[in-house]
Amino acid sequence: MDLLELGKKYYKQKEFTNALQYLNELIETDGKNVEAFFLLGNIFHSKGEIGKAIKAFKRVLALDPEHTDASISLSVLFNDIGKYDEAQKIFQQAQERVKNTRGGEGIEDSHINKKFSEKHYEIGEYYLTYGRYDEALFEYSKSIKLDPTNLEARIKMAKVYNKKGFISKAFEELRNLKNEQPSYIPAYLAMGIIHYGNGNVLEAQSEWQKVLARDPQNKQAAMYLNLSNTATETSLGSL
Repeated sequence: MDLLELGKKYYKQKEFTNALQYLNELIETDGKNVEAFFLLGNIFHSKGEIGKAIKAFKRVLALDPEHTDASISLSVLFNDIGKYDEAQKIFQQAQERVKNTRGGEGIEDSHINKKFSEKHYEIGEYYLTYGRYDEALFEYSKSIKLDPTNLEARIKMAKVYNKKGFISKAFEELRNLKNEQPSYIPAYLAMGIIHYGNGNVLEAQSEWQKVLARDPQNKQAAMYLNLSNTATETSLGSL
């Protein structure tokens, strides 16, 4: 087994010390091995050594400017350390390269699409944090389009609609999600929270009871139900 294969083997087993040993040995003899540098970047990222990870991914792109995964990984890292402009620039360049490979249509590859979806979701989270709801909706929508299995992005869209005061739109989003994915518990939890926030206590309790009917051990639903009962009893007792 050669050095690269050994590095891959230990990387998959999350034995990073051994993986680093073989990958570094490989780089000493082959300083242009793109795959070795990419694995190093992933290992450093996993270990929280952000500076080293950035350096490794930059090395990958210096050797292979078309390496989409390295571009996306580098973009994520820059976002993590607050260099949002650099992150967005690298991400957009990667996205354009993907589009250009198929005449503007992009690569029909679920792995790449999921990577982009994760990135749009991340950016949506940043926008939501700063109350920039329209931009957040735009990013969540992109995330869902690229990866329809990203159900959490649909939950976030409903929550943003609610924050913007588009209550019926929020409920519509969650109703559609529940119809399509009837076993997806977070949709019921979110529906209950939005109902409760808008003063619909009985409707909220109904949603949380549905959760407990499906998952009797669900701590969130039990907590919400208990809190709503306590709040209702307190308000009734004060009349």
